[in-house]
Amino acid sequence: MNKQNFLLASFVLLKFVLQYLLIDDGYELHRDEFLHLDQAHHLAWGYISVPPVTSWFSYVIYLLGKSEFWVKFFPALFGALTIVLVWKAIEKLGGTLFACTLAATALLFSALARLNILFQPNSFDILAWTFVYFSLISYFKSNKTIWLYWMGVGFGFGFLNKYTVLFLALGLALGLLCTPQRKIFKNPHLYGGLGLGLIIALPNIIWQVINDFPVIWHMRMLSQFQLVNVNRVEFLTEQPLFFIGSIFILIASLISFFTFPPFKNYRYLFFSLFFTLAIFAYFRAKAYYAIGLYPILFVFGSIYLSKILAVGWLRYLKPITYLIPIAVFVWICPLIFPIHSPDKLKKVYEENIDLNLTTWEDGKTHSIPQDFADMLGWKELAELVDQAYAKAPSDEYTLIICDNYGQAGAINFYSKTKGLQAITMSADYVNWLDLSREIKNVILVREATDIISEREISFFDQSEAIGSITDPNAREVGTKVHLLIGAKTDINEILTNEVKEKKAEFVGY
Repeated sequence: MNKQNFLLASFVLLKFVLQYLLIDDGYELHRDEFLHLDQAHHLAWGYISVPPVTSWFSYVIYLLGKSEFWVKFFPALFGALTIVLVWKAIEKLGGTLFACTLAATALLFSALARLNILFQPNSFDILAWTFVYFSLISYFKSNKTIWLYWMGVGFGFGFLNKYTVLFLALGLALGLLCTPQRKIFKNPHLYGGLGLGLIIALPNIIWQVINDFPVIWHMRMLSQFQLVNVNRVEFLTEQPLFFIGSIFILIASLISFFTFPPFKNYRYLFFSLFFTLAIFAYFRAKAYYAIGLYPILFVFGSIYLSKILAVGWLRYLKPITYLIPIAVFVWICPLIFPIHSPDKLKKVYEENIDLNLTTWEDGKTHSIPQDFADMLGWKELAELVDQAYAKAPSDEYTLIICDNYGQAGAINFYSKTKGLQAITMSADYVNWLDLSREIKNVILVREATDIISEREISFFDQSEAIGSITDPNAREVGTKVHLLIGAKTDINEILTNEVKEKKAEFVGY
């Protein structure tokens, strides 16, 4: 193994080690991770909230033993592969070892580390964007049409992972039209590559058609409940924060497209960046949706800086370019990562309240960030449900009904009762409810503000409150578990009607 590859392997290893160190042992999995993990038991070409790629990795996680180690492994892997692509792109463009290691350091100690701690589509999304850019750079560098087909593969699997890859396609197309590289649109192999991408994405498109485009309903819900508090100006002002420690490299990359002759042919990336940001801002996207734009820019910024710092006294500044990203990362680490217990982090946020780091999707300020609160209380909930399940008659079918997918997924992941499966009327779970068996008992899992009515209790012979989540730092604090035994009415019929009503909401028109 030569020095170049040895250093690359070292960065990959460091990436994995870092990702596991950035989460304190006191935290559990995130509510969104549970939904993706449960999709492994219901493999399909699409889901209400996401395309299918994440479910494939969930299936592998279950094959490997369903441990939290493997849940954290895959986003770390996608982050590591993103670094590998950037490194290889620098090599392809003739960059030095300094340029490679500078870019790798900048990406290692950046906002990518925050995204890569969670098993969500975001990590693969950034990898897919970087792969598309890498393929297009390789095409313009070598003029080999095979890279246009690889670009199509990137688009295809990117689409099967997260639909935001369409923003990449639109921004990239507009960027190319602004430069002489627009001639690519005359190349029939471009359409061959895009056709290949369409073939890869086609199963999910067909699934959307068959299921009346639930993605439209999902986007409508996002606009009403999650994106409603997104400010377009804040979206743009937050962009530099993702790579605040290495912003000087990104600035260098933007300058290089106009001052460094070898990069003239890649100027379309400059225009693509701003077109894509404008499109995201128009649709009030969350700021992190755009992170996939940046890794490839470190290719050009690092090479450009390596040229500038190669002569005279400037070469003594090279160590500083490594130290700045690392120093800034270490400084902000307690603010953006769950490296300490919730109680200790609360004190950190109290001391830095002006930074506005604990505002949730509801627009209100809380004691810890929403993501961290979403990683607490789940094991306690699963234990309560196990207690309730043990009290129900073992020879009768007992159904666990939850208020949201986080509760259902967490119970299914952490429960120690073999075969226990919780359901909910939210997200994809509404399509997974098995009503083929007669329901005699029900375990209700309700949010703190959701009261269990006397009418619900009247449907059963016995009723018992089991307990509630007590962790004050959990978003689900107060969520209660209630056992109902001996159904006096047809619970299956009631749920069948509820499922029909819920599914009607998912129709995209």
